[in-house]
Amino acid sequence: MKEAAGIPGAQFASCASVLEPAVELNADEEAALSHIEAPADTSAAESAVLAGAPDDGQVEPQSQEEGTSDDTAPSAAPADEPADEPGDAAAAARPRPWKEPKWCIDAGVDSTWYIERLRGCGVWRSAVDAIDVRTGRKVGGIKYLVVGYSFSARDSKRWAYQVRLLETKRWGRAVNGTKASGSASCVGKCKVASKSFPAQTISKSAEPYGQFFMDTTINTGASKQRGTGRSVASWTFTNPQWVGPSQPTKLATVDVRCDNALPGAPRQVGCVTLQAVPVISYSLTGPWPEVAKHIKDAQATGIPGKYGTTNYLTRLTDRRKIDENRNKACPSSLPRPPGKSCDEYAFASTWQGAKHGDGNFSRRMINARQNTDAGKALKGFYTYSRVLEGDRFLVWIR
Repeated sequence: MKEAAGIPGAQFASCASVLEPAVELNADEEAALSHIEAPADTSAAESAVLAGAPDDGQVEPQSQEEGTSDDTAPSAAPADEPADEPGDAAAAARPRPWKEPKWCIDAGVDSTWYIERLRGCGVWRSAVDAIDVRTGRKVGGIKYLVVGYSFSARDSKRWAYQVRLLETKRWGRAVNGTKASGSASCVGKCKVASKSFPAQTISKSAEPYGQFFMDTTINTGASKQRGTGRSVASWTFTNPQWVGPSQPTKLATVDVRCDNALPGAPRQVGCVTLQAVPVISYSLTGPWPEVAKHIKDAQATGIPGKYGTTNYLTRLTDRRKIDENRNKACPSSLPRPPGKSCDEYAFASTWQGAKHGDGNFSRRMINARQNTDAGKALKGFYTYSRVLEGDRFLVWIR
């Protein structure tokens, strides 16, 4: 502000607020979110976006060293630049905003990331104000919501990140003609593969958005590699009446882990949201009811893995130790009735199994076909959710 006051002819400066909680939405904010068309299932659209992502080096390429962050704000648009129109060539050339998950718009409004294994989303509140440099008083402002949306794939080295700015209210002077533009960085084992957040007008009918793609930088030439990265979006506001752009506002995602350490797929690289604990579900009325009933009863005794708790199971991948778990719970000497096989819980493929856990385990003779098929489902769950050695997970009995 002091610097602006010393510029001849300067009248207005800007001040951007930090992101704030948006737990209880007001009517203006609810109206802004109601304009978003949010699908119930985004998986197919997300796969298509990642499959069609720009090659490395396209759309303002940028690389980041591990542990660094790009704090450089994008250059301000010229003061005489015309306002973006929906039909102009630049807007037409950009991909449309990606549709956030429905649960994000319904519930993700408390300034935190709601996360699943392959995606995360959340809603924040912020503002930018115009300041009279002579008096230091606010003379106008724009309040807006920030919708952050990130998604990855179990079989891709790349993940995507979008921020969308939704104006909820404006007041006073020196705010008409305000535009937002931005950039991105990546902290950790990752780099920015491409980024697109050009200057766009913000208004009730115009929602600026930035789209970014990040690549892991783990050494995929070596085996069993893993590393985490965090995307950081940064944006500023400009206005022809202001002496310069606002200071940057930033929003970082939660950590994304990429690896090539999945048993059975040593060359495949995939990325997941690290903090999201995956859940496998078995139904008491599904195709494997005897397996589900056994797990439910075992969990009732305090054996780990029950959905809704933090008493997790952790995956074990050492084949010798898995066999030791299984042989202790279900030794070959144990008689099997016709059509039955021995089912153990906690699973032999966990560190809570009969041999390598605390000694608290359950076994039961159940339908052999159900036991085999449920075991295949567990293996598929490990693969789809990229559950690596030592990863936590839970079991939900419905």
